[in-house]
Amino acid sequence: MQPLFRLAISIFPSWLPVYDLLLVGAIVLSFGIARWFGGFDPVRVARTRFRWGIPWGTLSISGFVLFVYLFVQNGITYPNAPTVIPFRAWSYFSPTGIVMSPFTHANRGHVTGNIVGTLTVGVLAEYLWSHYPEKRTSNASTSLKRGFVPTLAHPSVRILAFVVGSLVVGLLSGVFSLGPTIGFSGVVFAYAGFTLMRYPLGTVLVLLSGRVLSLVYQSIKNPTVTQAGQPQFVTPWWAGISLQGHALGLFIGALCGIYLVRRRSVRPNGLRLWSGVLIFAVFEGMWAMYIPLGGSQFKLFRAIGAAAVFLLAALLTIAVQSSNQPLFGRSRIQYKDAALSLVAVLLVVIAAVAVPYNLFTVSDRSSGITDQNSIQVRGYTIAYAEGIPNQYISDVEFNALGETTNVKASGVIVVNDQQEIWWQEISKDRLGFDHRVAVRVGGIGWRETVLASRTTWKVVGNHSVYTVQLEHDDERTHVFTSQPARAEPTIAGRNVTFVPGETFSFRVTRNGTVLGQADIPERDEAVSAGGLTLVRMKNRLYAMNNQTRVRIAKYVPPKK
Repeated sequence: MQPLFRLAISIFPSWLPVYDLLLVGAIVLSFGIARWFGGFDPVRVARTRFRWGIPWGTLSISGFVLFVYLFVQNGITYPNAPTVIPFRAWSYFSPTGIVMSPFTHANRGHVTGNIVGTLTVGVLAEYLWSHYPEKRTSNASTSLKRGFVPTLAHPSVRILAFVVGSLVVGLLSGVFSLGPTIGFSGVVFAYAGFTLMRYPLGTVLVLLSGRVLSLVYQSIKNPTVTQAGQPQFVTPWWAGISLQGHALGLFIGALCGIYLVRRRSVRPNGLRLWSGVLIFAVFEGMWAMYIPLGGSQFKLFRAIGAAAVFLLAALLTIAVQSSNQPLFGRSRIQYKDAALSLVAVLLVVIAAVAVPYNLFTVSDRSSGITDQNSIQVRGYTIAYAEGIPNQYISDVEFNALGETTNVKASGVIVVNDQQEIWWQEISKDRLGFDHRVAVRVGGIGWRETVLASRTTWKVVGNHSVYTVQLEHDDERTHVFTSQPARAEPTIAGRNVTFVPGETFSFRVTRNGTVLGQADIPERDEAVSAGGLTLVRMKNRLYAMNNQTRVRIAKYVPPKK
């Protein structure tokens, strides 16, 4: 089969995008067959709700998010490494981050995922909102014929209302974000909460269609992929989820959706609603409740999270389906009002928990950061430290669900007093894995790059010894030195201890007495001290005495 496929491909000229044409042809053919046998006319359906059949609001929002990524974050020059740090939601005292965080993104994959989510769930939300009023009156028809009339019956006003509403939800997700969040996902979840109240299974379907769009995008971008297995440094996927931000968006959208379906007197089947909410919450990882334990460790409370999404599905089903009957006897409070009030109270609670974090300031809280372990770059302090109190995640121990947290920061830390930034940008473990990582700081219209590098020797039977350097504008600054470590093997009654520094050295001891000391030899060279000869063969270091040779350390080169 493979020879035939290669022969078929070789027939076409090299300049012809064969794979792309094959993909487009397959999509057109498949969609045509589905439309033929399904009797589905997407143009007719779109024109019933969209002016000229086009979701102008969703396209405008998507274009705005893409514009911010390309030109505000400078993603057009650095598509895989935009400016991120100044645009996170750090504090109420740093309004740039609060306002910009909902519309900025961490990387190309991040912005692509949220734009795909907007172009799928957002289109359905705009379809539910509609460019036309639910009941078109003669006045509305007349206003369309006469031109623009500033009423909610006019499509232009309704499109503008959808765009403004999306931006307002985005701003709310920034104002009430828990921690230094970034990304448009809060608005995407609001779209989903809105549409789930009317089209629960349809929302799940368009959510899955986003995966189809992602596959098509990746297939056009990289028609073929050749890749070998390689080690990677990863943290749990759920540790990167802004659960509070997603829940905030979902509840805002759900409240708007509940109001709309009640006003229009159209409610989905209760079982469909419950199923749609549950599937959506599980699919989007809203069950992933976790706490940081420190040292790049996190604890996931899967059972509690699973219980929470089942209760969420039940609550929203009650809020949509509840009747006008009194809650207690002849009470004026009705079931539907009680359910809606409970949803509103939960929304307020979700938003309120973020307020204390957003009152954070970093003034006089730079414990562990000194002139010796840091450099200055246009108002930013970039430092390397280990085991210092994390000033953003409280350094006060507390008990949570049976676990005691004690969050310390170890790694490359970025501080900016004017913008209320204090952040562990690169963890100690990640720097130890990659050995060379770029840290990008900046603001609107400018950016600077600092290179953090780690030089490491892995000592047999003990911890590694290493130094950390920060590099900016071709100036290299030594900012950290680890503790010495003694290799476990004993050669001729002697031990070798590695001493890190701007140049790495070793000392030979016997029964605690220092017999000699020298610098570690260069590649493919040897040096003698204290009765031992240390031979370096490529990245491995051996200790020799007479006919005995033992490996005692290994140099770890930085990744390219």
